[in-house]
Amino acid sequence: MIARTLSAAGRTIATVGLLGALVAPAAATPVPAPSPTPGPAVKTLVTDACPHKQVPPPAVDASEVPKPGQPAPSPLPVPDPPVGGEKLSGCGLVVPDGAPPVPPGIDSAGWLVADATDGAVVAAKDPHGRYRPASTIKLLLAQVALRDLDLDTVVEGTAEDDGQEGDAAGVAPGGRYTVKDLLEGLLLISGNDTAHALARQLGGVDEAVRKMNKLAASLGARDTRAATPSGLDGPGMSSSPYDMALILRAALQDKRFVEIASTRRITFPGHPPVPTTAPATPLPPGASPPPSPTSVAPYPIVNENRLLTDFPGAVAGKNGYTDDAKKTFVGAVDRDGHRYIIVQMFGLSHTGNTYWDQYRRLLDYGVALRGKSVGTLVSSEATPPASEHGGETETVVESGPSGMGNGTRLLIGLGGLAVIAALVGAAMRTNRSR
Repeated sequence: MIARTLSAAGRTIATVGLLGALVAPAAATPVPAPSPTPGPAVKTLVTDACPHKQVPPPAVDASEVPKPGQPAPSPLPVPDPPVGGEKLSGCGLVVPDGAPPVPPGIDSAGWLVADATDGAVVAAKDPHGRYRPASTIKLLLAQVALRDLDLDTVVEGTAEDDGQEGDAAGVAPGGRYTVKDLLEGLLLISGNDTAHALARQLGGVDEAVRKMNKLAASLGARDTRAATPSGLDGPGMSSSPYDMALILRAALQDKRFVEIASTRRITFPGHPPVPTTAPATPLPPGASPPPSPTSVAPYPIVNENRLLTDFPGAVAGKNGYTDDAKKTFVGAVDRDGHRYIIVQMFGLSHTGNTYWDQYRRLLDYGVALRGKSVGTLVSSEATPPASEHGGETETVVESGPSGMGNGTRLLIGLGGLAVIAALVGAAMRTNRSR
């Protein structure tokens, strides 16, 4: 696998370790490990005054500046009453009466714990606060691709796919990939190159984004507007902890999505030699010419998500990061006959207090609150008849994917440290979305 990461030294390629054995979810859930003690005290953003009710926190770069001649998108309307129940209009902590204190060390500005089995939102912080989703928005793209494309369709890679910044599966010009291959690269290692290739098959980037926003509207995700297929920041991009729970629960209803997202390791297709595009330059006297481009053989890709290896009963999930979005994550775990969805957005995550540590504490908190509720995850049948997304008003179309019941799914595990070195000869990219 090739994961291109921006470091202080510039563009680097990070190799990924091999996973250990997968712990498959079972009806009788194994006893989980205790929640780790949080590390040093962390600063959590105070959201009580609803600073993100309409728009996400200010951008730290120019990634959301509209292209010349294009206006900045207006903020999405704020539903009144809020989707999921009146209590979810709160922007600070939203917990049931008599609930114990929230676990320490949770540094996300917005988070949510839901019992997807009965649709209850158990606890949250700024549940409808608008934040950038980063690569968690790939959950929408995957669902659109599964609805509209045949998994066996073969797609030829292009230089534009290969040129996407951020994490990559290694799509290259001349390579031939099935839609299933591309979905595996999308969900296992968050490939932005595979996101672009899928978007081309869906009619182009603009059409793919339109379809993603139409699906979000049909699910009742009224805080969500995709601006890019991959989650790279773009003008008007937003979602919320509540919406990401809806989106993952809908994805988990498709057995094909669950199968792909929970796969621990796949073999990604290789590709023919990639010709250089650099202009020819005279060689210094006595210098040897550079080697000719070589082909790349198929190589292993390992699921980057630790949820499946670290959490008994794990189903799936998706993580993301951009400079503007900070840490984002959504994942589902089965525990004692219930399926819990945890969403974390605009997080900081420090050494000794990782997102996985925080996820475990939020999961334990949600399990302890079983049977209590501060709101509900709406079904697609309960959504309003129309919703404004992406600058246009869409009529809701019932989605009705077949599959596996309510829930969430996408996170994937990284265990073991046996190293795979699968270097695909391709142009390096900076990583802003993974």
